[in-house]
Amino acid sequence: MFDPFKDFETCGYLRNTLHEKDARIIKRVEHEMFTRHLAEATNYLAGCKVVCYRDFLAVHRMLFSEFYPWAGQDRATTAPNSAVTKSGIAFCHPMDCRRAVEAGLRLAQDKATMNAKSGEVMGLFAYGHPFLDGNGRTMLLAHIELAHRAGFSIAWERTNKADYLNALSKEIISPGRGILDAYLLQFKGPRMDRKEWGIAILGMKGLDGLDEDNRVDGDLSDPAVAERYRQFEEQRGYQYTLAEHGPLAQEWKAVPANGRQSGTVEAVSETEVIQHVGRDKYVVWDRQRLSGADLEVGQHVEISADGRIQEPPERDSGLTM
Repeated sequence: MFDPFKDFETCGYLRNTLHEKDARIIKRVEHEMFTRHLAEATNYLAGCKVVCYRDFLAVHRMLFSEFYPWAGQDRATTAPNSAVTKSGIAFCHPMDCRRAVEAGLRLAQDKATMNAKSGEVMGLFAYGHPFLDGNGRTMLLAHIELAHRAGFSIAWERTNKADYLNALSKEIISPGRGILDAYLLQFKGPRMDRKEWGIAILGMKGLDGLDEDNRVDGDLSDPAVAERYRQFEEQRGYQYTLAEHGPLAQEWKAVPANGRQSGTVEAVSETEVIQHVGRDKYVVWDRQRLSGADLEVGQHVEISADGRIQEPPERDSGLTM
């Protein structure tokens, strides 16, 4: 039994509110929670101007907080030292959950990229595996929303569980090589009306992440375990896409923002903000790092290194009456 908290005997599976230990009951309750809060979660995602990591966490919290008190918290908080695997596949280091999921979200914000690389997006979500349970359902809802925004849908109910999980496993091991893209392409179709989502989603079979249960495969404070994780990440060889490589940054010849910057917003896209910081110099900000802030072209702002935004006070003209 997966027991990262090491209190299964006293608190049940993952400290669930019922202190339940029976796997069959646990799965049934999870499904009931998912069904009950599905509309709430999909409506929430539909209302997000830009789907960000915090929205990923919020959806998980909506779906499962009645059963798991830690719902909406990622592994960096719940199991920071646990090496988590499933079906022999290693997920990312807990401190890299956000980076992996955000890399997928960043790709998905661009409609053309989402159309071409929907499998790569899903693979990054799966590798990030931010939650101790409920990852599959959460990333599925996010993926459906992002596909809808890109103008298409995946007929998940037509996919084969074994084939999908096999492609997903290979995508995690060898990301960005088109493995899961090619599999999902068979089921790609026109965008589905949101009213039809509920029936379609609940008709899906066995898509809650990789098969079998999670397991703790060692303590990351152990140098040998940490080295094993480093080698797996190196073997994946995945180059995470940065905002400075986006089309707006190329057009404006912008460089990555470094430290606090003050200047005028020159261009905004779903993924990038270009800021003019003087003498024909431009910097690019990853919009997700700015928490999806509503910035307008021509607005003069100061942005700190951690992404906080404020409009600077009007400058004193020095004139006196």
